[in-house]
Amino acid sequence: MAGKAGLPRVGTSRIVAGAAIAVVIGGVVAAASASSSVSSSVSGTAGQTTGTVTDLPSGGISLVAFDSCETALSGLRQAALPHIGPYGFGGGYALTTRGGVAVPAVPNAAGTAEGPRSQLPKREQAQDSASAPQQGGAQSGPGHSSTNNHERNVDEPDVVKTDGKRIVSVVDGKLKVVDVASRKITGTLDTPDLHVSQVLISGDRALLVANQDHVVYDGPAPIAPDRPTRPGYPGGGWGSKVVLADISGAPKILGTLSVSGGYVDARQIGSVARVVVRSQPQLKFSYPDGYAQSEASAQQSNREAAIKSTIDEWLPSYHLDSGGMKSEGRLVDCGRVSHAKDFSGAAMLTVLTIDLTKPLDKGDPVTVAADGDTVYGTDQSLYIADDHSSRIVPMRGSRGKPAPDAQPVPGKTQIHRFDVTGSGPPKYAGSGEVDGTLLNQYSLSEHEGHLRVATTVGPAGGWIPPGDARSVPQTQSMVTVLARGDKGLTQVGKVDGLGKGERIYAVRFFGAVGYVVTFRQVDPLYTLDLSQPARPRVVGELKITGYSAYLHPVGPGKVLGVGQEASEQGRRLGSQVSLFDINNLAAPNRLAQQQIEGGSSEVEYDPHAFLYWPERNLVVVPVMGGRDPNLRGGGYQAVNYALVLRLDGNALVQVGRVSHPTGTIRRSIVIGDELWTISDGGLMASDLDKLGQRAWIPLR
Repeated sequence: MAGKAGLPRVGTSRIVAGAAIAVVIGGVVAAASASSSVSSSVSGTAGQTTGTVTDLPSGGISLVAFDSCETALSGLRQAALPHIGPYGFGGGYALTTRGGVAVPAVPNAAGTAEGPRSQLPKREQAQDSASAPQQGGAQSGPGHSSTNNHERNVDEPDVVKTDGKRIVSVVDGKLKVVDVASRKITGTLDTPDLHVSQVLISGDRALLVANQDHVVYDGPAPIAPDRPTRPGYPGGGWGSKVVLADISGAPKILGTLSVSGGYVDARQIGSVARVVVRSQPQLKFSYPDGYAQSEASAQQSNREAAIKSTIDEWLPSYHLDSGGMKSEGRLVDCGRVSHAKDFSGAAMLTVLTIDLTKPLDKGDPVTVAADGDTVYGTDQSLYIADDHSSRIVPMRGSRGKPAPDAQPVPGKTQIHRFDVTGSGPPKYAGSGEVDGTLLNQYSLSEHEGHLRVATTVGPAGGWIPPGDARSVPQTQSMVTVLARGDKGLTQVGKVDGLGKGERIYAVRFFGAVGYVVTFRQVDPLYTLDLSQPARPRVVGELKITGYSAYLHPVGPGKVLGVGQEASEQGRRLGSQVSLFDINNLAAPNRLAQQQIEGGSSEVEYDPHAFLYWPERNLVVVPVMGGRDPNLRGGGYQAVNYALVLRLDGNALVQVGRVSHPTGTIRRSIVIGDELWTISDGGLMASDLDKLGQRAWIPLR
């Protein structure tokens, strides 16, 4: 009855999930039928509950499984043709994966394409409300912290990992293993054909993953002349690779898996990692050159390329080198690809399952013909969300500039859920859609069979067309509650009206309570009661200057915020750490604040950099820049240090600062009675109480 991916093996006409409303799959609006069973909810505005019962759309998305490669190829061709233009899918411009509007891809000096430089990575993660330190694996040493994770028992890739006896870090694309007791580097693993960016560990095994490309291309990515084609990378070296390594002694590679798709993110439960890859069709598109090739002829040529395409040009491919054996070919079987009733075929999401304790294989892949760039995981579910496709602005002209009459498109977010309760491949478990766009993975939270989703709603994230006289973005934020069920993820409750004219800067959900920070000039911290999924409501609001970009629980009734102080006009003044009292949700209050004038912290966009050690009530935050009191005139200079604070009742007490002789401090971990700080220049061990230096281990 069930297909290999947990989907019924059916023909292309049978629906395997509940009825759906209009959805966006792979960057294209797909109209599906409306659900006949509509849930009711109280829709509240900020600060009150209206008491008005309104109908909510089901939000469910119907999926279909291909039953053969012939039907897959036919379906993909037909789905793609209406959306192929002279520049490929949709017009040949790139869709950035973080905020803003669609922008043309501009080659940089290296020949790759970049989005706006001001945009921040969307891969921000943090630790769950339990906030207890996660212990190491089989070779666990003394009591130690982990790097910051969103949910308990779910590990996330990062630049450093520890089991208490050794510290495994990634520096300049190389893996370094440091023995804690001897303070020596015991191994280095260099992968010359891959710049390693993140690592996961389990016992004596490490899984290394590549950098992801921060631009999502609306069509095949350009081939840079300095990136030759490699096996398993159709169209050039733009794929991703995972490496399984043995770190019991001198690190050695056990296997490598190359996939023709960009690495998105991963989550690990026990020894099993789920790696999410995003791929695009490798069609032989041509582009207008302004001379021999016109836009009309390029569009006709591109349509012919789709009509003559083979199934291998649509599906991701792989190259595996493991255990002395090599293999390559199609990554996923046609029967394990599912899709919406209406879809574009412009992108596919593949989830690989890799057990670090076993030989590396092709990852038992499961694929959905959809798009996504945000991953959130619990010990039961893996969610992949997509909102960048809804930021498309109509384009006109050969240079891909916005048309004069371009109007922003209201944002939508599609969310796909996979069941990961077993050790085998994940089972697709339903999809849904909400209004608005996400901030990061903290915009999502699973609790007692429901998914809470915080989004900012407005035209393309508040984008205003050029020449528009409006000065205030027409935005607001909301929290939507989706129920898990046979019909996918269906909407059962919603509260909106948060931060009108602003956008979300931080979100955190703790059990039945939610916190949302919005900002434009001042920082409203909203507290939400989510105990009744069908009736979520705003309970309290705190308005202060500045904002928090990351929120972390630090004991009963207290939350710590890391962000930026700002003037009453909204001008940023430097990093701040704030302690909030949230015992009374109706009246949240700030108890204490530490401000670093002119500084900034990586925690503001990557919460992996944050450390809270509850055994000593210690908080560690890396800081860059700021005003140096020892500098004549109190000027600014390029400084970098780890700021160590102690929670003392309702106060934040500065314990001190840890500085490295070289490198930028990015992470902090606790092992026994030592604080270890990690930079790209080296590792430093300091006394946990007085911060005196005990060891310095250079990595360069």
